[in-house]
Amino acid sequence: MLDLTYAPPKPKVIAGAKHDWELVIGMEVHAQVASRAKLFSGASTQFGAEPNSNVSFVDAAMPGMLPVINDFCVEQAVRTGLGLKAQINLWSAFDRKNYFYPDLPQGYQISQLYHPLVGEGEILVDMEPGIARKVRIERIHMEQDAGKSIHDMDPNMSFVDLNRTGVALMEIVSRPDIRGPEEAAAYVTKLRQILRYLGTCDGNMQNGNLRADVNISVCRPGDYEKYMESQDFSHLGTRCEIKNMNSMRFIQQAIEHEARRQIAILEGGGEVVQETRLYDPDKGETRSMRSKEEAHDYRYFPDPDLLPLTIEQAWVDEIEANLPELPDEKKARFIRDYGVTEYDASVLTADLDLAAYFEDSVGAGDGKKTANWVINEVLGRANKAEVTAREIATPQANAEILAMVANDEISTKIAKDVLEIHIETGRAPAEIVETEGMKQVTDTGAIEAAVDQIIADNPAQVEKAKVNPKLAGWFVGQVMKATGGKANPKAVNEIVQARLEL
Repeated sequence: MLDLTYAPPKPKVIAGAKHDWELVIGMEVHAQVASRAKLFSGASTQFGAEPNSNVSFVDAAMPGMLPVINDFCVEQAVRTGLGLKAQINLWSAFDRKNYFYPDLPQGYQISQLYHPLVGEGEILVDMEPGIARKVRIERIHMEQDAGKSIHDMDPNMSFVDLNRTGVALMEIVSRPDIRGPEEAAAYVTKLRQILRYLGTCDGNMQNGNLRADVNISVCRPGDYEKYMESQDFSHLGTRCEIKNMNSMRFIQQAIEHEARRQIAILEGGGEVVQETRLYDPDKGETRSMRSKEEAHDYRYFPDPDLLPLTIEQAWVDEIEANLPELPDEKKARFIRDYGVTEYDASVLTADLDLAAYFEDSVGAGDGKKTANWVINEVLGRANKAEVTAREIATPQANAEILAMVANDEISTKIAKDVLEIHIETGRAPAEIVETEGMKQVTDTGAIEAAVDQIIADNPAQVEKAKVNPKLAGWFVGQVMKATGGKANPKAVNEIVQARLEL
């Protein structure tokens, strides 16, 4: 992997009425495991099915029904841990987390409090070229999802949909290493990217397949450094948790509001109460949901229906040997092999399909020019049309257009016109250039005639160019306009320079 040197971003500082304050943020991200069946039953995980249609007797907590672990879900969690450079625990165990809610038929959730499957890891969160935050992962544990209570279908009743009950989740818990709202959104974005590369979670936040609980506290400048030296959390202030965030924009807004709320309390002489809160995007504020529970409130104990989970190191090694190329590795390879900038590599590797699209477009061409073309011409049009790059133009079409530019068959300006016609008609670029008469004029005689005509028609501009040679560009532009953009720009520039004796 290419060695890139990063500097950490500065923490977010918020000016209070009396003091400056810094943010400290930890994240608990619930990622739905990409699997066809649930964690402890064979029921389908299909999204959008009829309410209560994907529910087995185990999910419904029928008497005598026992959970059976889904090996594939365990494999997906191990794959995720390896992708986050985390320790895989060969021995782990499941616990019961007891609480009562209408959408939790068993009256408890099967989770892993004391012995998680995955231990400590890390994520490098890119903020901008040369700036990145390393966020430590504390643990990843597996657990069941709960069902869904629906309160807006009837004014007098609530409904319960148990389709999601028992779906496998990976709870990915970070250390309090995130120092600002933008970093928090960037962290979730990077984590989502890695999960998609691994194929362990589709990251669809709209469907609830990726949800974040955001723990926020504020401290005075210098206190975080004291925490890092002592690992004493008292230096970080009392934290509040914002529950179930499923939007990068709302995550940032909630953090901003919650931080200012806590600062106002502290500067007013009060104390922040540890609690769970919800963010109301319509009002732009957080509100109290419940007091923050501790482990003893849930009366955790080992699940008596499940034996401890024991896996073999050889199995872990096999999974690791078959991991795909991950975003950071791919980004480094693009910089090294294609000569693209760090920024362009970040854009191209943000999505796995886009990265493959770029590589398919390069062919035997120039990596930097292809990156510029894909990002500015193809991706720009795709984003505007709200479609993927592949829906705009095939990689083969890009390679064909760029090859014609490289061979001086068409200019860069004409290339953009060819792309537009290709998008509209689906015709092959070479055929477009041939039938539309778009081939670049390389006949120096024709170019010389056009240059001579422009010079003859603009004697005053000639005199100005002789005083200021930079004005020669005006003549180049006029010739390109006169030839419909088909003249070879290099040849035009050379002839203009010669004719003006510059």
